[in-house]
Amino acid sequence: QVQLVESGGGSAQAGESLRLSCLASESIFSLHTMAWYRQFPGKRRELVAAITGGGMTNYAASAKGRFTIFRDNAKNTVYLQMNSLKPEDTAVYYCNCKVFKVTVDEYWGQGIQVTVSS
Repeated sequence: QVQLVESGGGSAQAGESLRLSCLASESIFSLHTMAWYRQFPGKRRELVAAITGGGMTNYAASAKGRFTIFRDNAKNTVYLQMNSLKPEDTAVYYCNCKVFKVTVDEYWGQGIQVTVSS
């Protein structure tokens, strides 16, 4: 039902910054939890950062202190600000949306490549 489109990825050098954006096809209501995941080649997809409708955030240890997740519900958009990038941040980043109803409905974007050179 919900379609998610990521943008803002690309290449950066170590120490630089990138901002990823995720545009949803419909309004992001307060009950939606939005998140960014990433996947390294040959590895499982892992959580980078999440934010609830109430503004509570959760970060992976590798992202804490460097990355910031925030949302603009009026624009149906969630962002991931990535500062102090490291080569090990190179991965495909995916936007995720969880809709909490009686059961949880989960939606994924197509993913966007982030490549960080040393």
